[in-house]
Amino acid sequence: MAAVLRGSRYLVGRCCKHVDFVFVSTRSMASKTQVGFVGLGNMGNPMAKNLLKHGYPVIATDVFPESCKEVQELGAQIVDNPAEVAEKADRIITMLPSSPNVIDVYTGPNGILKKVKKGSLLIDSSTIDPAVSKEMAADAEKMGAVFMDAPVSGGVGAASSGKLTFMVGGAEEEFTAAKELLSCMGANVIYCGQVGTGQAAKICNNMLLAIGMIGTSETMNLGIRLGLDPKLLTQILNMSSGRCWSSDTYNPVPGVMEGVPSGNNYQGGFGTQLMAKDLGLAQNTATNTKTPVPLGSLAHQVYRMMCARGYGNKDFSSVFQFLREEEGQ
Repeated sequence: MAAVLRGSRYLVGRCCKHVDFVFVSTRSMASKTQVGFVGLGNMGNPMAKNLLKHGYPVIATDVFPESCKEVQELGAQIVDNPAEVAEKADRIITMLPSSPNVIDVYTGPNGILKKVKKGSLLIDSSTIDPAVSKEMAADAEKMGAVFMDAPVSGGVGAASSGKLTFMVGGAEEEFTAAKELLSCMGANVIYCGQVGTGQAAKICNNMLLAIGMIGTSETMNLGIRLGLDPKLLTQILNMSSGRCWSSDTYNPVPGVMEGVPSGNNYQGGFGTQLMAKDLGLAQNTATNTKTPVPLGSLAHQVYRMMCARGYGNKDFSSVFQFLREEEGQ
């Protein structure tokens, strides 16, 4: 039924905007219909759990069956592949590691678009190349579905607490429907523009995040070598002009802050390999738009070296440890 309502609103809303409220109201009455979720990794797992907490029946799948156990125990229905998710749900969220994964999940032999219902709303929260988001949106439109990109910021902690920030790209008239679901998983849901602009915002954010984390790590390392206590230095930074998220919320120095990866041997959090991937996306888009990003380029090289040195599965704040080892400590 929801698919029919979405399709009706999509068509009628353009011609008769004054009656659009009728469809919005009707959608809210059927809002707790099934939601599909593809990708139950470090981020997708807590996101799906938050949908369940808000009363949404979830139909989920993951390429690794063991990743499905927790949400299944909480009441999610588990199916074998994305096509089966699309058969049963007309609102689907995907959270995947990379552009090739997204292409396969949407257009592969068992992909969503093989069984998608007309009028379905497809929301991709992966961080991928904006061009791939546009390609998926075009393919979805051919099948009568709507695709939106909605990458996130905040990491595993924010995913668990439902405080993610979503950066959404797609048709503006579909934003309200997307926000209904995304608000169950995030504290901020921001409309950025047409398809691909959500990815653009996320790539820019992560480039700055990487540059900031490297800068914070270099600063802390220098201060320690000059004899400063790391907790004292952190306190001074956080009441001074050098304050940033990497210093006051996600400090990279072990023992300075509780509840962050640096206090757990850099386990959990946002992996170095994923940061290197996102910086690669930033480099590609910078090249395509002829935009100079010298610090972004250097950050990309640092994180690529870290991956080559065995840091790929550690949190990206392990750049502090990497720098210490580079100097022979």
